[in-house]
Amino acid sequence: MNSNFATKVDEKTGLPYLAVRKRGRDLLLDPLTNKGTGFPLAERDALGLHGFLPPKICDLDEQLARAYENNRGAKTPLEKYVHLATLQDRNEVLFFRLLHEHIEELMPIVYTPTVGEACQRFSHLYRQARGIYLGIDQRGRVAEVLRGYPIERPSVIVVTDGERILGLGDQGIGGMGIPIGKLCLYTLCAGLPPDTTLPIILDVGTDNQERLDDPLYLGLRRNRVRGAEYQEFVDEFVEAVKEVFPTAVLQWEDFLKENAMHQLGRFRDKLCSFNDDIQGTAAVTVAGLIASLRIAGGKLSDQRLLLGGAGASAQGIAALFVAALVEEGLDVRAAHGHVFMVDRGGLVVSGRPKLEPFKAEFARDPAEISDWRVSNREHITLEETILNAHPTMLVGTSATPGFFTEAVVRAMGCINARPVIFPLSNPTSKAECTPADALRWTDGRALVATGSPFAPVELQGRRFRTGQCNNSFIFPGVGLGAWVGRLRYISDEMFLDAAHTLANCVSEADLAEGALFPQLGRIRDISHAIACAVIRRGIEQGHAERSLERGLEERVRRSMWFPQYLPFRSEA
Repeated sequence: MNSNFATKVDEKTGLPYLAVRKRGRDLLLDPLTNKGTGFPLAERDALGLHGFLPPKICDLDEQLARAYENNRGAKTPLEKYVHLATLQDRNEVLFFRLLHEHIEELMPIVYTPTVGEACQRFSHLYRQARGIYLGIDQRGRVAEVLRGYPIERPSVIVVTDGERILGLGDQGIGGMGIPIGKLCLYTLCAGLPPDTTLPIILDVGTDNQERLDDPLYLGLRRNRVRGAEYQEFVDEFVEAVKEVFPTAVLQWEDFLKENAMHQLGRFRDKLCSFNDDIQGTAAVTVAGLIASLRIAGGKLSDQRLLLGGAGASAQGIAALFVAALVEEGLDVRAAHGHVFMVDRGGLVVSGRPKLEPFKAEFARDPAEISDWRVSNREHITLEETILNAHPTMLVGTSATPGFFTEAVVRAMGCINARPVIFPLSNPTSKAECTPADALRWTDGRALVATGSPFAPVELQGRRFRTGQCNNSFIFPGVGLGAWVGRLRYISDEMFLDAAHTLANCVSEADLAEGALFPQLGRIRDISHAIACAVIRRGIEQGHAERSLERGLEERVRRSMWFPQYLPFRSEA
């Protein structure tokens, strides 16, 4: 994968070692080969490292203690993020081991919610290049740019155009923080080797005037390119990936909702790709909905789902929810009748002017709601939809803080003994309500999961742990399975299998705390289980070789990189 080193196995001992093709200071300047003070004396002798390091040799535990102390000394989440980014640029093993040892504390720093602020401040925080920056001014030579990157066969590529970063909108070049963060989670949560992951941003300009007016802004200083010119650039990018990195899994990330669905539909049959905002969010949400029934009771096919927000994430959730109902025996038309959507224009109803095609699929027939008690049929509110449609599950993807008002939550509590309420928008500032509010307004009866991390809630003498409906429970395992299984296609059924696998990983202890998702500390085992489920479905559907069935679980386990120092041998 990397021309500067290779992991090999000693023929006599059967133990792995790193064959390095560099010496001296060059080893210390590469974060993939730098052990810092962790180089033992024999390696300092053999690799020409004397004089470049302090004399004391520190084991990994001592290095971890120092790194953790420095991170704890940072005053704000953003300062902690900068410290970790600097550590990653210096020593990848130490960086990932620190995250592994303190995953509950540090995952919100390297990804949501802190990564949102880091994207906004990207041009001011920039220190060192990571990944590929593809500007639309490089049209006609995209394949040449990809070939120039020092990686031969990437496992997973995460690409964004920076237009819909979390709930923060267009961040232009600052959107690069998302692919970098996502791929960090691929390694942390699923063990993809860090030297095989590749973040890419397609810089087509930005319509964020604050960024354009910023003298330190690092991206193309122009308004976004749209229409045919934009699509031609994306088409060239996909063709270049197919040509230069034909075995890579491509993940689309944080595109505007119309673009997100269009690009997924346009290319998912042409290369192994998926969209985490649509499919990953859908799978982790459906997993939480399934898990909630272990407390609330009933079958999924008996539930009525109301989505507060009707963008790409909502579309993905609705589609996978319908697939799950069909799996339980409903026909497709009946399953669609269990889904309601409310956006800024109120309940999504067919016949609405300028109704987008992806919303039309779940729009309600005006005749169906003719007897509803509402104040204005042109704009049926979220609360009015609840009082008339009687949903059992409410999921927020609106990026509108406070959208789940006290009246809305109380309405859910009035018609359900155990209302399921998922305010999923992130970062934290965009959540539709807080877990504390949802629980307080339902006297502790709500079953809550959130998109961003929240502290536990103390109510009525009980402590509620809020499970995070975190895509990290899904996409790393899917990507791991697609890479190890050499999948030719990632199907919707694979995401439904991933949802069921995750739901089955929720323990009775989790449920006793009111949490619908496992602790993050178990995430590598969960990713392993999801990867195996994805490969098995791929074999069944003909997207993977049947020979992979033999020893599958061990094959996946062996492919998962773990952050530890290996012995070095020079091949310079």
